[in-house]
Amino acid sequence: MTAGMFTYVWSLVCWYFRPLVKWFLHQTTQMCELQRICYGQPSGAPRTFAVKECLGRSRNSNIRTLVAYLNDVADRRGITTRTERKILEDAIRTVLVTKKINPTAHPDFPKSFGKCVELIWGYRQLCVECEDLRKTSYNSDNPEHERRLLKLWDLLMPYEPLDARVTKQWQEIGFQGDDPKTDFRGMGMLGLENLVYFAQEYPSTATHVLSHSHHPRYGYAFAIVGINLTSMALRLLRDGSAQTHVYNSSKTLPTIRAFHQFYCYLFYEFDGFWIESRPSNIMEFSSIQEKFEKSIRTALTNPSTVFRINVAVDNI
Repeated sequence: MTAGMFTYVWSLVCWYFRPLVKWFLHQTTQMCELQRICYGQPSGAPRTFAVKECLGRSRNSNIRTLVAYLNDVADRRGITTRTERKILEDAIRTVLVTKKINPTAHPDFPKSFGKCVELIWGYRQLCVECEDLRKTSYNSDNPEHERRLLKLWDLLMPYEPLDARVTKQWQEIGFQGDDPKTDFRGMGMLGLENLVYFAQEYPSTATHVLSHSHHPRYGYAFAIVGINLTSMALRLLRDGSAQTHVYNSSKTLPTIRAFHQFYCYLFYEFDGFWIESRPSNIMEFSSIQEKFEKSIRTALTNPSTVFRINVAVDNI
């Protein structure tokens, strides 16, 4: 029997015997699987992953309906500050009734389970929000788009005013030509918003990284690299790899800020990774970025991983 066939057979065995195992554990612990997870798993990613898997495998019609409803709400970006409380309360009530959990006897369960629901479907909604921004093309006729672009220049180059809207000066912060709008084709407004957030929230770090991009030997195009890292961050978000970080770092509903923070960490760390790699020329960018992404993915396989920017100014 091949390894693939063995895995398939084992998954079938687990599927058929899972209800029996759950029944046995319920009889011996007097708690349902969700309770055992919420009481037994550490908060953050370990607990949230386990709750997500449990809900996704449930055969109970009420739970399946709940999951479908939450998926739909998140896909419509319907979880807002106005609606979130009711959505969470309804989800908690459904589980309490379906699983016959007495909230008086188990006062910690609703809060623990509700937090997992907030993270799971907040993350799903975040994916939708980021994709919507990516699909929003930069439009030079849109005053708000233009204002955001000019703000990026002012944040990074506060002592050097632009000579004109279209000028070679844009290349000083790493755009390819005289008009940056063409560089946002792939990532749309998401790429610009990431760059602005980095420069606005971490001004000294961003200008420090920008100075590295001007290094005589290891220089690179700051803005273009930033847009490439937006693509990488979005890739990690879409395929679920970033869940570990987001689940561990989010104290409330994950919003676009969570993605921006993740992006800032990647940009800061990639800059150091690039310099340490000592590339012979910019043609090594793809291979170095691939190695960097692999290292990030490896780190994210650890359920306790959470990324935070540790700013350390160097003399490179």
